[in-house]
Amino acid sequence: MKRNATLLALLFSATCSLASAWAEPVDIEALISKMTVEEKFGQLQQVSGFGFTTGPGAKAEADKQMAQIRAGGCGSILNSVGAEVTNRLQRVAVEESRLHIPILFGFDVIHGHRTVFPNPLGESASFDPKTCEETAAAAAEEAYAQGVRWTFAPMVDVARDARWGRVMEGAGEDTYLGCQLATARVKGFQRGGKFAACAKHFVAYGAAEAGRDYNTVDVSERSLREVYFPPFKACVDAGVMTFMTSFNEVSGTPSTANRFVMTDVLRGEWKFPGFVVSDYDAVEELKHHGLAADSREAALRGLMAGCDMEMSSTNYMKEGAALVREGKLPIEVVNESVRRILRIKKQLGLWENPYTKEDGEQAKLLTPAHRSLARTAAARSMVLLKNDKGVLPLSPTVKSVAIIGPHGNNQADIIGAWHGAGRAEDAVTLLQGIKQKLPGASVSYVQGCDFFGKLPVDKAGVNAAIASAEVVIVAVGEAESQSGEAKSRSDIGLSGNQLELIKLVHASGKPYVVTLMNGRPLALGWVADNSPAILEAWFPGTEGGSALADVLFGDVNPGGKLPMSFPRVVGQVPIYYNHKNTGRPTYLRPEYVSNYQDVPNDPQYAFGHGLSYTSFTVSNPLLSSATIGADGTVTVRATVTNTGTRAGDEVVQCYVRDRAATVTRPVRELKGFQRVALQPGEKREVTFTLGQRELGFYDQTMKWVVEPGEFDVFVGNSSNAEATARFTVR
Repeated sequence: MKRNATLLALLFSATCSLASAWAEPVDIEALISKMTVEEKFGQLQQVSGFGFTTGPGAKAEADKQMAQIRAGGCGSILNSVGAEVTNRLQRVAVEESRLHIPILFGFDVIHGHRTVFPNPLGESASFDPKTCEETAAAAAEEAYAQGVRWTFAPMVDVARDARWGRVMEGAGEDTYLGCQLATARVKGFQRGGKFAACAKHFVAYGAAEAGRDYNTVDVSERSLREVYFPPFKACVDAGVMTFMTSFNEVSGTPSTANRFVMTDVLRGEWKFPGFVVSDYDAVEELKHHGLAADSREAALRGLMAGCDMEMSSTNYMKEGAALVREGKLPIEVVNESVRRILRIKKQLGLWENPYTKEDGEQAKLLTPAHRSLARTAAARSMVLLKNDKGVLPLSPTVKSVAIIGPHGNNQADIIGAWHGAGRAEDAVTLLQGIKQKLPGASVSYVQGCDFFGKLPVDKAGVNAAIASAEVVIVAVGEAESQSGEAKSRSDIGLSGNQLELIKLVHASGKPYVVTLMNGRPLALGWVADNSPAILEAWFPGTEGGSALADVLFGDVNPGGKLPMSFPRVVGQVPIYYNHKNTGRPTYLRPEYVSNYQDVPNDPQYAFGHGLSYTSFTVSNPLLSSATIGADGTVTVRATVTNTGTRAGDEVVQCYVRDRAATVTRPVRELKGFQRVALQPGEKREVTFTLGQRELGFYDQTMKWVVEPGEFDVFVGNSSNAEATARFTVR
């Protein structure tokens, strides 16, 4: 017993001594000078899923993983989540490797961790940067409790083609909105400095041809600088610690080997101090692009372009040392990549605090505060697309409700794709939310059909449920598996037999509302033309059913606005509000203008559109001056008034048009917005300041300028705002 106590005391003393050594300030340059070439490339390697091996051969595989960590061959691990497993792996790195360099654990914390918030496109519909910041901070807190120190978010790709499944991860079609929400999410994730965000995907991934994931992108430098770069620059300005390359090529060069975007712009122009990681296997894919003939060339091209860390594939590890020995890869290029990675590890405090408290892990997950935030965020993200004759809100005194559709009682799909460590069993469904809201009412549910057309419409079941109901809620949209990475769709209407289901409900004559849960804009067609009320709920997350009930029954007045245009038909995409006028706009004459023969040019529901249970007016804008200098500013003032009978939120939006310039400009561009909460009869003045950033553009030499001329200002509640004023830059 005494000998055991002595051994424990010695172990404790040794552990304390080692911990004290970790706590000493890390001299990165001294550390790099001690590293072998192989250890340097180990820091540039990210591996996936260590620590979870099971089945035949599990021990041998686990031993192999531990040996790689022990040899300093692993700078980062993704998809290893949980305090126990991350501590187990970290202990080998910190206590058993030669240089004791801690591992950086990463995970896709996209819209929540265990508590799932609305998918990012949906959350963007809130036009509420503060809420976006808070949900990111909550997600980081939960992930941190499970050993994660780095998320591969926010995704800040501007996306204008709803066929692309990954629109669900971003902020939609507008650059200005994208910048505001990118800033908020970076600040939320990195609050406290213990957790790293990653701006992705650099760059123009959202412009993939035909909306097909991973496809080629061919855009001008002007489009890069005016449309696709700014949200990434906003991330840099917000202090984002890391960047991720995109899978696509940009004008002939894959992003993972694109020196112009990673070195010339990101580091040279923007002075980004952090490191860049490839997307999953993207270095390996340089061979499939046809840019690299073999693994050695792929490694060389990635490193020389400025991609510091390789995710999943192992070209850097396998070929890097040989490239250095042969003189093809300067060792200083490798040292600089190592330096960038070690700086982030130091910034995160990984030497001082490499481990995670295991006894407090579960208490940080799915807390009441986080569930409450999830419910609030979901409700604020919902967009009332249509509400003929005031069908909504539903009366809280209703005695019988029928819920029809594949999203009616669906825990798995309501949380959406990329739901991190979220679990379906934690989610509140629409059926559960309505039952909680109406404990004394009769609430029935019939699935009716599925998302994929595998099941015919259950006409008998639907008709029976409708017959005994005062009101019907139709819950349709997309399955989780229809939206997200590699989930491009050529037809973005309601899939399967869902339209037939809605028509069956419509034919009954009963009052009904369509609730949509989906990750992208949908071409609604008949539904938009005929359904009395449509509520867009996106993939609302863990508390989605509760939030839906809050909005449907009027406890929350919807105030969300569309961050992406909803097309009438898929043939209109890509469709976006800030397009160019062309030399033959539709107003010019009846024919031989830029239009379609079979549908209007405008979308079904425009960017910024969203109704309310109350009504608002926005006054004509008043300008602080009719004329300003090129370096001056003009203040725009407008008054928003709640003219209805309910309290509600209005998002007042300010758009600008440069009427004539040396480079053609969009018909209008969002340059400011404010979400304002007003009581019935209340009014409030909102102000926007327009200066060089809002009025300028890149001229023909790619220099940022504000040119003299006339500018129109539009203020209202969507991109179709009509209230206008004009001023002149002299």
